[in-house]
Amino acid sequence: MSDLNVDGMTFEQAMAELERVVGRLESGDVPLEESIALYERGAALKKRCEDKLKEAEEKVAAITLDRDGQPVGTAPLDGA
Repeated sequence: MSDLNVDGMTFEQAMAELERVVGRLESGDVPLEESIALYERGAALKKRCEDKLKEAEEKVAAITLDRDGQPVGTAPLDGA
C-alpha cells in the first residue's frame, strides 16, 4: 500500500485511485486492518480531489470577460 501523501497527484490520478480504493472496500473481502488503511487512503484522495476542484473553480471564476463576453484575461482571486 502506498503512503497517504497525495500532494503531487493530479485530479485525474487521485480520482482513478479513489475509484480503485472504493471498489476494493465495496468488494467486502478485504481484511479489517487493510480496510482501515484503504479508508484512510480514500479520505486523503477525496480531499485531494476536492482541493483540485476548488482550485479549478477559482481559476474559472477569475476569468475576466470584455463587454462582448469574450475572455480577456484573469483577475486576482482576492478582487484587488
